[in-house]
Amino acid sequence: MVLVSDFDYHLPPERIAQAPLAHREMSRMLRLSRRDGHLEDLQFRDLPELLRPDDLAVFNNTRVFPARLYGHRSGARAQRLSENNPAARDFLKGRIEVLLTRQVSAQPNEWECLVRPGRKIGIGERLSFGRNDELVAEVIARGTFGERQVRFELVPDFFSLLNRIGHIPLPPYIAREDDLSDRERYQTVYARELGSVAAPTAGLHFTPGILARLHERGIETAEVTLHVGLGTFQPVREEEVGKNKLHSEKYSISENAAEKINRAQEDGRRIVAVGTTTVRTLEYSAQIFGRVQPGSGEADLFIYPGFQFRVVGALLTNFHLPKSTLLMLVCAFAEAEHALTAYRHAVEQRYRFYSYGDCMFIE
Repeated sequence: MVLVSDFDYHLPPERIAQAPLAHREMSRMLRLSRRDGHLEDLQFRDLPELLRPDDLAVFNNTRVFPARLYGHRSGARAQRLSENNPAARDFLKGRIEVLLTRQVSAQPNEWECLVRPGRKIGIGERLSFGRNDELVAEVIARGTFGERQVRFELVPDFFSLLNRIGHIPLPPYIAREDDLSDRERYQTVYARELGSVAAPTAGLHFTPGILARLHERGIETAEVTLHVGLGTFQPVREEEVGKNKLHSEKYSISENAAEKINRAQEDGRRIVAVGTTTVRTLEYSAQIFGRVQPGSGEADLFIYPGFQFRVVGALLTNFHLPKSTLLMLVCAFAEAEHALTAYRHAVEQRYRFYSYGDCMFIE
């Protein structure tokens, strides 16, 4: 039996990166051999020389949008609560926070989201955001684990409005408010397809110069899309790992990308996944269709030790939270003993952890 507690490690709070480095490519990189667990301390800028000339590097080109909204309750129900309950009146004076996690439909514009504080936000509540209530939503459903589904009133350009009044959804372990610099730095340089609530962080280290060096060495590249949502960062709730299920996340694989990936496999070339989201996209498609298939859909693949990888031969990834599904994926790819030893080494060597932190290259 595989338990969540098997994927724990101690991380001093000061090792959690609170801001990005001045230059993306200056991150450190821990190289881990899956074969024997050998570790090597390197710099990220060493990556192009570690890759083989016939490798295919696959990137997730999703783009983060300002998915965090701050607003207040409004409407008749909230008014009745404030009139009848002094505690509710005090609560209504404070702001609410909504994190949009997945668009359910475009017309009407409905989203799954997390709401904080959430317990008092019921079905029928109206939530308002921006100056003069520029954006208004109604809560239309509750999820199993406290999520809400909301329907936004029609506005001329929803995403343009979000870009103006929304906030970059920095993870909760970054103990500060987002600022203007995060709009550029919490985004990969190759981000194109709008739709993520969190960055595919392994890609944050790349610069145009590093990408150019890959191409100079003849390393082929491809792009897929997986929009990061609850499936990537949701907490596990069952101690037995296999009893947990992931939320689905939207993905897309172009015909060109699928052709490159399948040709590389047929030729016996190594496929290098940049980030765990890329791993899940490729392995989900291969598991469902037998090989990587072009198309779009919803991926809910949960990878933990015992999983048989069909596509990915090497992985670039950041360091992940204890007991998280992302750490379980890394342990599945690298062998849990090797991966957790690498994490302890990274702590001892004072690597920077999580989204704005350093990275690992596992081969």
